[in-house]
Amino acid sequence: MNSGEALLEVSDLKVHFPTRDGAVVHAVDGVSFSIKRGVAFGLVGESGSGKTTTALACVRLVDPTAGQIKLGGDDITNIQGTSLRDARKKMQIVFQDPYASLNPRERVGSIVKRPLKLMSIGTAKEQDARVKELFEIVGLRPEQSELFPHQFSGGQRQRVGIARALATQPDLIVCDEPVSALDVAIQAQILNLLAKLKKEFELTYLFISHDLAVVQHICDEIAVMYLGQIVEQGKKKDIFRNPRHPYTKALISAVPSTDSIGKPRADRIMLDGDPPSPISLPKGCRFSSRCPFAVESCADTPPTLREISDEHSVACHRVDAAGTFI
Repeated sequence: MNSGEALLEVSDLKVHFPTRDGAVVHAVDGVSFSIKRGVAFGLVGESGSGKTTTALACVRLVDPTAGQIKLGGDDITNIQGTSLRDARKKMQIVFQDPYASLNPRERVGSIVKRPLKLMSIGTAKEQDARVKELFEIVGLRPEQSELFPHQFSGGQRQRVGIARALATQPDLIVCDEPVSALDVAIQAQILNLLAKLKKEFELTYLFISHDLAVVQHICDEIAVMYLGQIVEQGKKKDIFRNPRHPYTKALISAVPSTDSIGKPRADRIMLDGDPPSPISLPKGCRFSSRCPFAVESCADTPPTLREISDEHSVACHRVDAAGTFI
């Protein structure tokens, strides 16, 4: 594995949805990032920030409006038909809800085998052997493959979903809020499994979450999204130890810690109001109406995402080229 090679390259990605009255929802509005092989890349933000739409576009489950998506050097932005089917072998997804993402009428062994059958990978005997192997890999017993989804717990169902995503030995796995529907104790088990699989099989993750504590556990790099755009991006340690964008600071200050139980955190940054409408976007910084540090220029001029140190970028008028808050 070449750890310096970019597996996924996203350039100026836009995903806009027209409404019935002729307006346009700017769900994703000019997002650029790249993910190196073997890296877990986290995309975080509030509900409605565009992180899931970005991820779905990256695996072509949503059609991009503009921009470019390259997987392993191949442009997959507009491919269709056989080309798209072939590309699906290289990219798979673990969905948020393990209750809704599995066919209740199908045995789980058949669910895990389906990608192999659809993409004509191996003989029937080899597919059965692969399913057995996958069940063992994700911590399930091979004989459980004959059961139906309703006979499993939520955590077990998500293990089935992970096995299905691994079936074709993809280069990229998108994890769309994979633990948000699970109990806290089960969340830890699934996160530990994903971390173990990443290390064992040198997997590359695009990990979507609104929970920074979850992202901190699993990800190597993080991009913070707000209203369809990335406002800060960098290595995990830089984002958590030295956040620069006020929105990132607010998100991190909201993460519970053991020493803050039962009392308010002194460093908590409270945000007023709701994000602006993705249909009627503000002229300047999209965060300015909620930012406690906004000045007049913030409302008039949109900031650009610029690098302030090695692999750490921020889009904020209040942060200078050296990364100092002014």
